This record gives sequence, structure tokens and C-alpha cells, in this order.
Amino acid sequence: MYLNKVIVAGNLTIDPELKALPGGQNVCSMSIATNEVYTKDGERKETTEYHNIVIFGKQAENSAKYLKKGDQALIEGKNQTRSWEKDGVKLYRTEIIAQSIQFGGKRDATPAASSPSALPNYPADEINPDNIPF
Repeated sequence: MYLNKVIVAGNLTIDPELKALPGGQNVCSMSIATNEVYTKDGERKETTEYHNIVIFGKQAENSAKYLKKGDQALIEGKNQTRSWEKDGVKLYRTEIIAQSIQFGGKRDATPAASSPSALPNYPADEINPDNIPF
């Protein structure tokens, strides 16, 4: 049995770029950065990996419409390496072909929980512990 499954969650490093293929299908490309923090010789270290993402169809349109540099996203997909020749040199690029994408928080946005109006304002007498079923 073989498996090619990738899950990454990180921040977009560029604005998504939407294009149409000759057959009319939309394709969106972007890059996501993921960070790893570890300790080596008692010292805190951090490394960053950059992942090239390719999205097709309606998800491509939505990604280009709603995402921008700095936004968070979670991508599930598969690795694919493509190659081409340029000036007689064979070049390679490994990409994650997205099968699903979930949009995360916006870099500029204020978290909803920190906003007082985002929390319901229940009077204390409306909540009766005897009515809670567990």
C-alpha cells in the first residue's frame, strides 16, 4: 500500500495568484510558511519551511478571493514534483496539490473572543445549574 498525504498549517507568504488553464479550469498558486521550534544544546532554535501550494477549481477561486499574504490556512493534499527544461537545464519544483483548504485567522483581524460584543451577555439569574443535563 502506498500513501501520499500532506497536511500543513501556516501563514501565506504571498498573495494567492489565480490563473486559468487553456481548458478553462482555474488554478491558484501560493506559498505557505510553517515554523518549527526546538532546543539544541540548551538553546532555543526556530526553522521555517516554505511550501508551494497549487489549488484547482472552485477552491482556487475562493482562495484567491478571500486569502491574502499573512493569513492562516490549513492545506490537505499530496506532494507532486514536476520538471521542465530551461536553457538546457532540467529544473524541478515540488508542490502540494491541495485537495482541501481551510481558511484560518486574518493577520489584521482582532480575535472575536477579545471583543466584548462578541460574547453573549446573559444575566446571572437566567442560568440555573439544576437545568443543566449533566
